[in-house]
Amino acid sequence: MKNTLRTVGTVSVFSVAMAALEGAVVVYLRALYYPGAFTVSLKIMDSKILLVEIVREAATIIMLLAIAYLAGRNFRERLACFLLSFAIWDIFYYGWLKVFIDWPATFFDWDILFLIPITWIGPVAAPIICSLTMIVLAAMLLKSELPLSKTIWTYLVIGTVLVLFTFTRDYALLLADNGLLAEYPKLMQNEDFVRLATNFIPLPYAWNIFWAGELLFLIAIVHLGISKHINTKEFTVTQNNF
Repeated sequence: MKNTLRTVGTVSVFSVAMAALEGAVVVYLRALYYPGAFTVSLKIMDSKILLVEIVREAATIIMLLAIAYLAGRNFRERLACFLLSFAIWDIFYYGWLKVFIDWPATFFDWDILFLIPITWIGPVAAPIICSLTMIVLAAMLLKSELPLSKTIWTYLVIGTVLVLFTFTRDYALLLADNGLLAEYPKLMQNEDFVRLATNFIPLPYAWNIFWAGELLFLIAIVHLGISKHINTKEFTVTQNNF
């Protein structure tokens, strides 16, 4: 338990500090490209700056994977540490933005969440809810030594697909409805996309699909808890028989 607590503490401190760094970068970007009110419509960026931003986001995920790899001893622990690190980073990212620029005003303010491989958007509450769920799942994984069953993986994968759909739906539809999918590698040089993106207004967030995904996550967590309980009970019975 001591080693587990030390690992969780180290991962948490790293994630909080990383969130501060990420928040600071976003403060600079908003000062440059959103000097007025922030919206989820894309602002025109120089292609080199856009590439740098995409590389920064990719580096963020690599850093989270790296700390998880170093902190865990096997795949289950590394998965738990990645989920924990990602969740704490995400939650504190918004916490730091609140400290730095007093944003978001509410949990229902919309944000540009990610750019890879397509722009993700959604109300701030959605990624925070996901992060809280990830913390619970990470705790369950750290407490249990059981491998994840195919059933649990199925719930987690389908739930993830549903949640990601709610984040990527709007910009995916923007590209598909306007015949711009083939232009994906050079979107920022496409005049039609630039015009549409700068005046973009998202659809109402698909909370029903989001909650369906969250329900699958909850089922997976409960299933993991039941499996742990049954395994512990069987182990106790076996020990008593000896």
